[in-house]
Amino acid sequence: MTATIALVDDDRNILTSVSIALQTEGFLTRVYSDGETALKALTDNPPDLAIFDIKMPRMDGLELLRRLREKSHIPVIFLTSKDDELDEALGLAMGADDYIAKPFSQRLLIARIRAILRRTELATSPIEEDAATGAGPLVRGRLSMDPARHRTTWGNEPVTLTVTEFLILETLAQRPGIVKTRNQLMDAAYHDDIYVDDRTIDSHIKRLRRKFRQVDPTFDAIETLYGAGYRFSEE
Repeated sequence: MTATIALVDDDRNILTSVSIALQTEGFLTRVYSDGETALKALTDNPPDLAIFDIKMPRMDGLELLRRLREKSHIPVIFLTSKDDELDEALGLAMGADDYIAKPFSQRLLIARIRAILRRTELATSPIEEDAATGAGPLVRGRLSMDPARHRTTWGNEPVTLTVTEFLILETLAQRPGIVKTRNQLMDAAYHDDIYVDDRTIDSHIKRLRRKFRQVDPTFDAIETLYGAGYRFSEE
């Protein structure tokens, strides 16, 4: 079935350009220019995934997500500005699935949409599919990662990661003790032809550490090798 994507943004140019890009990729789209209008439509006729801008008049993206989560668990991606780190953290804590900073690559957005839709499909599929695909959990000490269902635990405590964070951590954990450069982590988390600077990877590592330390204040499994990159240390 063709997936339906809802776009909620007060910027008409973004609504138009993203909608056209998604339709070109075979998605159906619905567009809304403010949160109040979108809330009823998303509740009454849920799409397969929604994309919210955080900064909107009348009802911002955070309030829209809060009220939507009272009735629905559809996947949500936030569009943010580079200075919205606090809003990003609040959005993820409230149940957003990922965020992408403006200005963004439409190819990256489409890749994230496909990854989240695939994760959602697998999360509701029978467990037997793991045996058919051969994709089992990755276990490294106290860390367990289930790539098929995008689930992560540390010492049996769940840790909620975005798609990007999951891909970076998975790349590190696949080969404990081996240093991964920032370029290698970029290639794992982004398309090869999408440029992100070193600080983007550093920001993701910072967020990963913060999330695991909320579960375990002594977490130190992601090590920094200054001038080289990062590595995962298996306990």
